[in-house]
Amino acid sequence: MIHKEGYLTILIVIIFIIIVNYLYFHFLGEYKIPGLILQIGSIFLLVLVLQFFRNPERKIVENPYEILSPADGEVVAIEEVYEPEYFKDKRIQVSIFMSVWNVHSNRWPVSGKVVYFKHHDGKYLLAAHPKSSTDNERTTIAVQTADSTVIMFRQIAGFMARRIVAPINEGDTAKQGEQFGFIKFGSRADIFLPLGTKVCVKLGDQVKGGLNIIADMPNVR
Repeated sequence: MIHKEGYLTILIVIIFIIIVNYLYFHFLGEYKIPGLILQIGSIFLLVLVLQFFRNPERKIVENPYEILSPADGEVVAIEEVYEPEYFKDKRIQVSIFMSVWNVHSNRWPVSGKVVYFKHHDGKYLLAAHPKSSTDNERTTIAVQTADSTVIMFRQIAGFMARRIVAPINEGDTAKQGEQFGFIKFGSRADIFLPLGTKVCVKLGDQVKGGLNIIADMPNVR
């Protein structure tokens, strides 16, 4: 299954490949080896784009006391930080880096009500860079769960990512595990958890959105 955000990009890539190959073989067809390299490169480009926009179906098991991963990728940071935008206090930050090889659709880590949403323009530093959380283009989303715990998370654009898709409004209902957005090409997701939250992942872990448990919150209910 292909994510709808990829339809136009895939169409453009296919048209580009057809035009380039047609022009080459029409005017330079006698040069066989470069033509073969062009064909192989065209197939690789198409496969790369198709796999980037893949959107696999996933069976989600909801649990109000667990925080699911909002994205596929590698856990690159677990640390206590001061969060200045919404909470204005200390939180546990868990960051997930999405490379171009990962699925880039994002999923709600918890169920609840969206109590805060804001899009920030910004830079396009490498998403793995610590300052990308505050300096890059990003969206900030806070969801209040049924027990009044608020979990905040961010979609962060990376060096290649130039578009964050997040059709969200304050007051919307979040359903754990369902898709809420998409980031095109390498990017990052940050989750901000209450102090005392038990983190269930470690640095270097590979996680999948909606499937892996990032943390549980038995002590903050």
